[in-house]
Amino acid sequence: MMLDAAQHASGGLNACYAGDAMKASGEGNRALELVFLVEEAPEGGFTARALGESIFTEADGVADLYDKVRDAVRCHFDEGQSPRVIRLHFVREEVITA
Repeated sequence: MMLDAAQHASGGLNACYAGDAMKASGEGNRALELVFLVEEAPEGGFTARALGESIFTEADGVADLYDKVRDAVRCHFDEGQSPRVIRLHFVREEVITA
């Protein structure tokens, strides 16, 4: 990630990822939260994609999804750098007749 001169000079990281998907804290690069877009998969179950990070996982049910998202986040970030909060944004598309 590139920092502009003002951010670098202040020593702070005031960056936002994918529309505030990942908000930086004052603790180095550790983020306060990471947002996942969760959708129902066409073949059943759920898919979850992190906004602003290259993290993707899928699961058969919601309870399993929670565990898989946590595991994917732990694998993606170095120890002590993972976000404090993981937010799951469930999106459901429905089609109705006119």
